[in-house]
Amino acid sequence: MAIAPPVLRVLLVEDSELDAELVLDQLRDDGLDLEWRRVEDEPAFVGSLATFAPDIVISDLSMPEFSGYRALEIARDTAPRVPFLFVSGTIGEDAAVEALRRGATDYVLKDNLTRLASAVRRALAEIEEKRARDAAEAELLRVQRYESLALLASGLSHDLRNVLQPIAMGVAMLRDDPNEEIRKVGRLIEESTQRGLEIVASMLSFARGSRAAVHRVSIASLIDGLVMLLRGSLARDVELVVDAPDRALEVEGNATELQQCLLNLCLNGAQAMPGGGTLRVASRTLALDAGFFEPGETVAPGDYLRIAITDSGVGMSQEVQERLFKPFFTTKEKGTGLGLLSCRRILANHGGVIRIDSAPGKGSTFSIYLPMAAAEATVGGAAATALGRGERVLVVIERESKLVMLQDIIESSGYVVSPADNGTVAMQSIERDGLPDVVLMDGHMTLMTGVMTASHLLEQDYRGPLILIAAPTERATIEPDLPPLPRIRFIDRPVDPDQLLRVLAEEVRAR
Repeated sequence: MAIAPPVLRVLLVEDSELDAELVLDQLRDDGLDLEWRRVEDEPAFVGSLATFAPDIVISDLSMPEFSGYRALEIARDTAPRVPFLFVSGTIGEDAAVEALRRGATDYVLKDNLTRLASAVRRALAEIEEKRARDAAEAELLRVQRYESLALLASGLSHDLRNVLQPIAMGVAMLRDDPNEEIRKVGRLIEESTQRGLEIVASMLSFARGSRAAVHRVSIASLIDGLVMLLRGSLARDVELVVDAPDRALEVEGNATELQQCLLNLCLNGAQAMPGGGTLRVASRTLALDAGFFEPGETVAPGDYLRIAITDSGVGMSQEVQERLFKPFFTTKEKGTGLGLLSCRRILANHGGVIRIDSAPGKGSTFSIYLPMAAAEATVGGAAATALGRGERVLVVIERESKLVMLQDIIESSGYVVSPADNGTVAMQSIERDGLPDVVLMDGHMTLMTGVMTASHLLEQDYRGPLILIAAPTERATIEPDLPPLPRIRFIDRPVDPDQLLRVLAEEVRAR
């Protein structure tokens, strides 16, 4: 049985002071620590339910100015989770049954008050059990809602990826256009499409409960995207000043998450300047030693990128700064108190940290520190995206739009493409034209699976490189069943044209 609260708040509905004292003495004799209030009319009872917030109501059944049944009716309407006990000297069997039917928890006769304390403890235990059950049911509903949302996110992300992937591949064809305006539009489309694909990846990571994929992030592109988002969000009296970063700077991470963090910090800075001011975004590289890191942070000395967001606003006291990263703490009227906490979580996932420099009336600077990306490796001392020299590539993709797009990209880089929209057509192509130099194939096909097609390649005595397109989650189901071809490579889905051409060049050179 549940233990009563350290102090039991008892609301007595009783017109007799003597009877009330007898009830209270009985509870105290059983070891209960009480805080109590006695009422004997409806207005006082209604007011006490709201202001006293009792743990239990103990009521007489018949009183000159107030009915116990009426008290029960009010309690069930306004405080349904508060146990309600009748203690009466006049209650008969029929009245007791009626009381329980109307929602009373229990009843005790005044000539048998020795039973009162155990009835109170049992009532408290029952309501505690009911609250626990209600909480469990609410948690189950919450989990079910999240599962439904995850299924929706997974389905939407799949459809969006199918829409965005051909656009991302097609953009590569605009990079070498002789018209500068077309190249400029192509870069804009490429950045927007990449952001869309990253949003899709974030949706999938939410749906699967995993982290979004990381890759090299250009700081210049990250800041450019941030400026575009801020243009429509900042008040006219806020001047945005951006110190252009070195366009060669890169970090390893997820661009969407990092941009979310920067956007949150910038909007916080803008809101800290109600009368207008200057918001500055500046970045530079520096080396951090072990002494820079605070307790609880991973000590990882090395080269870091610092992005500082400075506002000329109201600033913060030391007391406010110490509470900034506590859940639900906010200095804004409509804030949730979760933005900075989310920002710190994102940085921690990227191996980064955040620092604050502020004082009342002197503005604030939020500085984020991210580890620098290692230098990109090259193959054989040459760029990995070297052009082909007429090598023949068999491309096996079921979706026609993707097949045509990949064919155009690969052929524009100096290769000869033999397209096939399923494994059967691929085998027919080999019988007609001979073995290719490289095979590029979707790992997930329906008419003839990637594994089956790879097995047929081996039967045709193909011993060249096989490049399979597959999302990281698909590889675990594909790899165990693949035949023992000498060279098998995976590239990510959705296809990044640069990664495709780089891997293709590496495999051609390695033959």
